[in-house]
Amino acid sequence: MKRTIRITALVVGTLLATVGLPTAAAQADDPAPRVDLRVLVVSDGGPSTDAIAAELESAGTPYTEVDLEDTGRPVIDAGFLADTVDGRPRAKYQAVVLPNDNPFPTGSAEMAAIVAYEQTYAIPQVDAYTYARPQVGLNAAVGTGYAGSVDGVRAEVTQAGRAGPFGYLEGTVPFEDNSPTVNESYAYLSTPVAGADFTPYVQAAIPGRPTMGSLVGEYRHDGRRELVVTFVYNRYQQQYRLLARGIVAWMTGGVHLGADRNYFAVHVDDVLAADDRWDTELNCTPGDVDCQPGEGTPNPIRMVPADVDRATAWQDDRDFTLDFAYNASGTVDHREDHDGQDPLADKLVADRGRFRWINHTYTHAFLGCVQDTSVVPWKCATNPDGSTRWVGRNEIADEIATNEAWGVAAGLPLSRDELVTGEHSGLKVAPQQPEDNPHLGPALTDTGIRWLGSDNSRDPGQRRVGTATTVSRYPMNIFYNAGREAEQVDEYNWIYTARAQGGSGICEDNPATSTCLAAPLDTATGYAEHIVPLETRIALGHVLANDPRPHFIHQSNLAEDRIAYPVLDGVLGGYDQLFSADTPVVNLRMKDIGVEMQRRAAWRAALDADQVTAYRIGGSVTVRAPEGVAITATMPTGTRHDSTGFGAPYAGAVSGWASAEGLPYTLELPVPASAAAEGDSSGAPAPTLAPTSAAPRAEVPSGVLKPVPYGAER
Repeated sequence: MKRTIRITALVVGTLLATVGLPTAAAQADDPAPRVDLRVLVVSDGGPSTDAIAAELESAGTPYTEVDLEDTGRPVIDAGFLADTVDGRPRAKYQAVVLPNDNPFPTGSAEMAAIVAYEQTYAIPQVDAYTYARPQVGLNAAVGTGYAGSVDGVRAEVTQAGRAGPFGYLEGTVPFEDNSPTVNESYAYLSTPVAGADFTPYVQAAIPGRPTMGSLVGEYRHDGRRELVVTFVYNRYQQQYRLLARGIVAWMTGGVHLGADRNYFAVHVDDVLAADDRWDTELNCTPGDVDCQPGEGTPNPIRMVPADVDRATAWQDDRDFTLDFAYNASGTVDHREDHDGQDPLADKLVADRGRFRWINHTYTHAFLGCVQDTSVVPWKCATNPDGSTRWVGRNEIADEIATNEAWGVAAGLPLSRDELVTGEHSGLKVAPQQPEDNPHLGPALTDTGIRWLGSDNSRDPGQRRVGTATTVSRYPMNIFYNAGREAEQVDEYNWIYTARAQGGSGICEDNPATSTCLAAPLDTATGYAEHIVPLETRIALGHVLANDPRPHFIHQSNLAEDRIAYPVLDGVLGGYDQLFSADTPVVNLRMKDIGVEMQRRAAWRAALDADQVTAYRIGGSVTVRAPEGVAITATMPTGTRHDSTGFGAPYAGAVSGWASAEGLPYTLELPVPASAAAEGDSSGAPAPTLAPTSAAPRAEVPSGVLKPVPYGAER
């Protein structure tokens, strides 16, 4: 008896993945093909294929990149794309990404091999960036459409897009317009050719016409499926970050290794202590090391009980939890100076369960080298023999243990193996201290610390220090020494204006990391009009980049003018406008972020060493990874492992980590309702990319001001 392995058609509202199913009828004794869970990226060196490769890299999705400009590259032929394993046909790639619909010369045997491969194994193709023309199912943009800049355009996800691969989006896709003098996005907007089987997923209004033009759509023809993208982008732009997850979901049918989530955590340092204030006349911070000894009068900034009420109300409104990194000596000293009274500490202890707490050392002492602050900038003090004088092991351990003891006595919900040292001290800091304090690691071991905060701007890689593993934190460019907007802007002007404009010239001396302002910001309006939008965009970019690393600010930023909230509201409010409810911001505490980063590093090492094998046969997925390496995958809702549901829900799918102990790990995909109802007995259920409800980018484009580490942390 013959059987037929059907291709389930794409209908409005449901996208059925056909990875692993041949397009032609097969004999009953023909084995179902094996399709490896790996993506082929054919690159021309342009930003669009680079962006897709970056998304796969970040998510931990295996891919093979072929650079067309590399004269030593492999030839793409039938043997490169497919073979036979254990008597079973094998498709080596579950999807093909091309720079455009056909990047090869006319009559190319390589393109012919790709077409035949896609037809035989139902492999989808992404045209990373191509122009509108009938060959991709669209009318030419010239005449009936539009070709030009789409900076500032608000594109929309169509009904078919929301029911399919882009269902995690709330509905709009805003295109960046960061500079009035730079064209940031170019696009072709056009309508489908009459009679073409083309479904727009993301579209925008064609200027001067009452019609919408496609920016991302699916074209089905000749037994093939292409995702046609008609705007250019790079890996950092917000519009791409919003669509990247959906592009991968479309090309893999929602079945792939790796995972992409949107993370945001905010650490508030120096809680219970006070932060020194920027002096707008001296252009330094009295009491800190950037002022000459004895220069100016310290005027510290410290939260009050009303600021705690504001923090809890804000958390409730945003459904978000802040991490408070505390220094207990701040309240001990305050009580000594105020007849035993400290209303702030009393309020924080009373509300302790509303926040997460991190040990930030008892006095916020500098725990690296012994600082010589008789000069600006400071330098490491030396012993008579010229060697560096280091803060000792016992002193470091005492700072950690004393602060922990106070927190335990106060009933703070601590994770006692987490630590952030004052100024991330003890760890290397250029240029004065190019190596870690050799006593830091042993002191961390003595006190049971496993997770140690580090400054991403100077120590971005995760590494071991004693028993601890570092967790890099992003410094937000909201200064520790500013409680008022005017102070923040004044210091910002000092850092980011040229000497000729009254600034420090730091921006001139560090052109690789900063850009000088064209003119000083108005101290009355510069914060809201320039700094807040810029810092919001940078932080939101990290959120959209599948980057779990936390951000940090200081307690001073929650006091007085409470200058942190406009930026935090910009990030979370902007996120909510972009993503549906089933794609929430993931708000982890530091140790969980550290575990996530550790797992990713081990997974990436295994991928790079070619130690991971994964494939799909019909409705079954098998993954093999080395012992001790957790497996990460994204699958359709309803996927099971040994009768147990796999992963956790996110963005209309399930994803997560699993331990296989070096053994084959098998996942069974759900049978679509349509196949079950029709009695499809092929044994190859096609997962559904179901509608979702929705989340927010990654670095600063060229020409946009980038913060330098100076001033971000005291």
